[in-house]
Amino acid sequence: MSLLVKICGLSTRETLDVALEAGADMVGFVFFPPSPRHLALETARELGRQAKGRAVKVALTVDADDATLENIVETLQPDILQLHGRETVARVRDIKQRFGLRVMKVLAVETATDLAPLAGYAAVADRILFDARAPKGATRPGGLGAVFDWRVLEKLELDLPFMVSGGLNADNVAEAVRVTRAGGVDISSGVERSPGIKDPELIRAFIRAARATEELTVR
Repeated sequence: MSLLVKICGLSTRETLDVALEAGADMVGFVFFPPSPRHLALETARELGRQAKGRAVKVALTVDADDATLENIVETLQPDILQLHGRETVARVRDIKQRFGLRVMKVLAVETATDLAPLAGYAAVADRILFDARAPKGATRPGGLGAVFDWRVLEKLELDLPFMVSGGLNADNVAEAVRVTRAGGVDISSGVERSPGIKDPELIRAFIRAARATEELTVR
């Protein structure tokens, strides 16, 4: 099984094209105003058309209400909704049923105790993304370049597909995959020259490094 590579927070035609040509499996678009990667709907429409049929389109939201989600779904036509907030298990279930799309729930991780809600989310989501817990006072839950202790996932038994993110880059992605045995990796700030500004060479380098890990055991 090959490793899934997701480049998140893409915001221009040029950098999206770099990610697609370099072989990204998933491309993520952020809809959260406090983020430097937040997209206007009209920009999202253009990027969604550009990515259609070339990669899985992922819409990242944070505790979005139904009206916001409806606008995003109509405009981007995503394949997956990534829920990066404090959405409850019931809310995840409702979103999935209402919009008829695959849902990836993000679980913030710092210690093993943070895995306590996992079983509930795994029962309703299609995929789990483990990300580093944001520091206290942060204005957004992810895209901060923070790494969590991957050993928390070392003995994880989870039938659902899962990915890891948080502080990944071309130098540490192999170790992250080796320790967690994740089936996918997700990067945003690690391929940026400044917040929200993607660097084409960093995108290419990360995807090359991620592909080089594929002889490792993944699931």
